[in-house]
Amino acid sequence: MAESASDGRRQPGVHIGSVTGSAFAVGNHNTVTQHQGAAAADERQEALRREVLRLREDLARFVASDTTQALDAELDSVAEEIGTAGAASQGRLVRLREAMDAAGALVATLASGVAVGESLAALLGG
Repeated sequence: MAESASDGRRQPGVHIGSVTGSAFAVGNHNTVTQHQGAAAADERQEALRREVLRLREDLARFVASDTTQALDAELDSVAEEIGTAGAASQGRLVRLREAMDAAGALVATLASGVAVGESLAALLGG
């Protein structure tokens, strides 16, 4: 539909019947950015997620065992929960710490393992 300008020229018009979704823009040269998923509850949780992902990459270089597979599963669960819920639950963090303890020396030799351990200590205390 066009509207008339005061000088008699036709100006373009916009009619919006309905909008679904949570982000939209109207007009020339507009940009909309929408981020899906929950943001981390705090920087410590996001830092843990990044460190967990690094440790998973490092673990992939080792021969898989029951211990490394159990640790990888817990790392995956923590990363997923932080990514979707914004923070890992206390119980999930405790299970990760237990899996890291079971992996023992292997995790202690990896800088990424030490970083995850330090983040867990900060979040769980001790």
